[in-house]
Amino acid sequence: MAKKKKDKGYGMNIDFNAYGLRPAGTYLNGMSDIKDLLDDQPERGCVEDMSGLKESMDQAKKAADQLLQEMEEQERALNREAPKTQAEQSPETPDLDELLNELDGLVGLDEIKKNVRSLINLMKVRKLRQELGLPIPAMSLHLVFMGNPGTGKTTVARLIAQLYCAIGVLSKGQLVEVDRSGLVAGFVGQTAIKTDEVIEKALGGVLFIDEAYSLVSEGENDFGHEAVETLLKAMEDHRDDLVVIVAGYDDLMEDFISSNPGLESRFNRYFHFQDYTGEQLYEIFSSMCGKNEYVLTVEAQGFAKDYFNRLFEERDENFGNAREVRNVFENVISVHADRVAGMENAGRYELVTVFREDVEKASKM
Repeated sequence: MAKKKKDKGYGMNIDFNAYGLRPAGTYLNGMSDIKDLLDDQPERGCVEDMSGLKESMDQAKKAADQLLQEMEEQERALNREAPKTQAEQSPETPDLDELLNELDGLVGLDEIKKNVRSLINLMKVRKLRQELGLPIPAMSLHLVFMGNPGTGKTTVARLIAQLYCAIGVLSKGQLVEVDRSGLVAGFVGQTAIKTDEVIEKALGGVLFIDEAYSLVSEGENDFGHEAVETLLKAMEDHRDDLVVIVAGYDDLMEDFISSNPGLESRFNRYFHFQDYTGEQLYEIFSSMCGKNEYVLTVEAQGFAKDYFNRLFEERDENFGNAREVRNVFENVISVHADRVAGMENAGRYELVTVFREDVEKASKM
């Protein structure tokens, strides 16, 4: 009687079902059983000489074992080398320390930096309590940024989006920036659709609405109110993975928040962005020059410092802060280009050096 062989599990890692076949082990194990049966049978009767058959079967089994070994090695190699699907590829989490260093590197904004760090600490502790199953007090994550244009509101909003992602509060950390035109449509029923599309893009990150007060500035019958109601619903439905930051001038933002009880209940944390001082404006200007490899002479530096101090002292309600600096910088490099373009064989020194007259002429443009 043939002894029943234990299943060796040939081809266990290969998907033979995909080809309508049974696993290779089924066939090879059966072949082994036949070989054992032949070994136990006397070579007589109708089976006169089975030695040739047994030898062929031994060779076939050896070849099949070798083939299966090679196939399984190839499969393992494919599993190691094949690119992961998008679902398997987790996005890289932003580095918390790098983001905080970037925050600290911003010119001025000392109170804002302090507030952001306090907010991040609060979110980190809430996350740790959640992981340990401890109660988390209900609170709104949405923010109001109040201040004049060019004071760094968009930059800070982008950093907060990435910081929230780094500590696990938001899943993606992108910043979606819009104003009234990105939310409000011109016909009945279209504003909600338009606003929902923007919200969908912002899920997992921060929706930053600049000049948010303009949503309610046209009266009660304006479609902006529909955008606000759509936003309030989304903030409730997606409160675990959406942060909304509204921004604008101080007094106008106060009017905006008080225009709707839903806004007052969801926006209770305010960040006040102060105007940059003359010294800070010069620091921003100097940084722009350095990043673009323009070098100010000592005389040019002195004139620029005096100019930005005067610009700060004489500012009005339309003062653009860093936007003003950007305009001055672009005027400076334009004046510089006009001067250098007329030279023959201008070298590196001429291409990078900014003189006092360049800055002085640009300041009058």
